[in-house]
Amino acid sequence: MGPTASGKTALSLELAALGFDIISADSVQVYRYLDIGSGKPTLEERSSVRHYCIDIVEPDYNFTAGEFCRFADYAVDEITKSGRVPLFVGGTGLYIDSFFFGLSEIPPVGESVKQDLLHELQKRGIASLYSELQECDPAFAARIHPNDRQRILRGLEVFKQCGKPLSSFFGNALRRASVNTVFIGLHVKRNALRERISGRVDTMLRSGLVEEVEDLRRRGYGPDLKSMKSIGYAEVNLFLDGHIDKRILAEKIKINTARYAKRQMTWFGRNNLIQWVAAEEKSTIFDIILKWKEATG
Repeated sequence: MGPTASGKTALSLELAALGFDIISADSVQVYRYLDIGSGKPTLEERSSVRHYCIDIVEPDYNFTAGEFCRFADYAVDEITKSGRVPLFVGGTGLYIDSFFFGLSEIPPVGESVKQDLLHELQKRGIASLYSELQECDPAFAARIHPNDRQRILRGLEVFKQCGKPLSSFFGNALRRASVNTVFIGLHVKRNALRERISGRVDTMLRSGLVEEVEDLRRRGYGPDLKSMKSIGYAEVNLFLDGHIDKRILAEKIKINTARYAKRQMTWFGRNNLIQWVAAEEKSTIFDIILKWKEATG
């Protein structure tokens, strides 16, 4: 795991030679057609190493962490049956924590509750809703960014639906982590990560990110979808709708990506099982895994 642009995908393809198949723990790579902006492995890379949890739902599907756990459970079974080992790769901390440390089944939320909260959002603004979340579920509010619209709404939806904080559903469910689970984090110095993010965004735009979003919209997948609000796609949608100038498109994506990377590191910082290694120290990572293989037989 590690922040966006830390080199997780490239390293995972090298590590696969040690007997791994890959499970993507990325909340955007689950969607079909969202290829360039999500940094998916290429079809060629996926043909050389078996990948799971990529391209599994349509862009208009409201995919959840609970569903990720179910898909990942299936992937783990398939991989272990083949005599190989699952290697989770990604930067979505919620998916990783939900799978390894437990996510209880959360009751469904009625459409009227969701619509009422959307109305409240328009009327009061995100800051007011975040303050309300801090009052009814301080534990969950402390884990998310004050501008994380999706998760703020989710926390309030659950509380208003069942009268229990969303955080109360965490921690009592199936824990899949064991003493044999190794958590490795890729660490990149701040300035170097900014440079990596800048290069990655420039490459995505040169590779056709704007055209990819235009194609998604032609297919009927509009800017209000959860998938189309992810970083890169959201900014391109703003550009296509005339809200921002193309001259600042790249810079806006870079700024938002850097902010997201900071939030990722804050999330990962709560997991004291992670062994942090400088991204360029590949030999150290190989040594960690080889020692693990020896210890587990």
